[in-house]
Amino acid sequence: MKRLLPFISFLIILLSACQASAVPSPTNTHDQDPTASLTLTPVPSTLSPDNTSSPISPGTPTLLPQTPSPLPSSTPTITPSPTSTKPPTTTLLFTGVIVPARCVQAKLDELGYPDYPYEEVQHIISEADLAIGTLNATISDYPPHTGCVRTYVLVGSADNADALARAGFDVMSVATNHIKNCGVMTCGDRAFFDTLNNLERVGVSPVGAGSNHAEAMQPVVVELNGIRFGFVSLGQIETMAFAGEDTPGIAVLNKENIQMAVDAARKVSDVVIFLPHWGPEDVPVPSYIQRDLAQHIVAAGADLVVGNHTHVVQAIQEIDSVPVFYGLGNFVFDQGLRDHKQGVILLVRFEGNEFAGYELIPTHVDQDGRVHIADEKEAAEIFERIKQASEKLP
Repeated sequence: MKRLLPFISFLIILLSACQASAVPSPTNTHDQDPTASLTLTPVPSTLSPDNTSSPISPGTPTLLPQTPSPLPSSTPTITPSPTSTKPPTTTLLFTGVIVPARCVQAKLDELGYPDYPYEEVQHIISEADLAIGTLNATISDYPPHTGCVRTYVLVGSADNADALARAGFDVMSVATNHIKNCGVMTCGDRAFFDTLNNLERVGVSPVGAGSNHAEAMQPVVVELNGIRFGFVSLGQIETMAFAGEDTPGIAVLNKENIQMAVDAARKVSDVVIFLPHWGPEDVPVPSYIQRDLAQHIVAAGADLVVGNHTHVVQAIQEIDSVPVFYGLGNFVFDQGLRDHKQGVILLVRFEGNEFAGYELIPTHVDQDGRVHIADEKEAAEIFERIKQASEKLP
């Protein structure tokens, strides 16, 4: 096992390089939460001129255009254009946890504007070739909104699905512990199915849940630049959300199901991306269970692992040349602790079907769900937390 972050010593240099373009994040007062070589080469993001991130890009190749030199001859010479053999580059974007509920939904109700959380980062999301989020709430018009109160019932309106689509998301991991929330005794699984249907209605593919466990285990495959990217999502946190042989819910994260899910995805995909929902909340250092599951996911044949759930950023690690991002923190949520208002947007680049590097864009979310690019000081805090957590891995 090899740690992925020998590069953290470069953070201050990277942060200084982006100081001039950093976007300051407004301060807010929040309620307390109730609940392929990887050698660093700093490469600026090419997604948008407005991207003010502090990139961390291990292994991102920099290629110069190959232009033939003119021949020294007075006779006109026709030089055939070189045929490029470079495989196409595809950029995938991942975010932390998205919870359009409680204080976030209260703000959306006040404004009547579900796009509010994503306005400042929409250009980054939409300019990626493929954007993947993690939804940890139901989005249905059946359950009543809770308002900005302390509750574990996380429900949002159906138009949150439309906002996710307009923001640029293509795939949504839903193997999450709050995906069956409703708060109404007579609800049953209505809000759960509404969530899946609302995502599908707007063209965002849910992965990790279904009408039974076999369906929840099925991969979502997206073909880009001739490469088939297969996604599977399994969760381990809330047994009440688990699907059964004949009952709806999420795919269960355990060692047996890991192999089955990866095998199913490998049959129809060139790149297999595993999205686990795992780990204890509030802890930046992955637990033994997370690390053990990560070993099995890599051994099963996954090409990339991007986890979530803990509501704080977690460590990054390389296992047998496979990058493992244990947790990306909160993207949209109303939690009040400073580290719970922080997360990272992860940009991963593939050349053909080969991993070719990544970047981290630190983010800050207000209690009302508005996402900002973190300013220089806060970005340094986020990077330092990832560094410390990664260095503690055995």
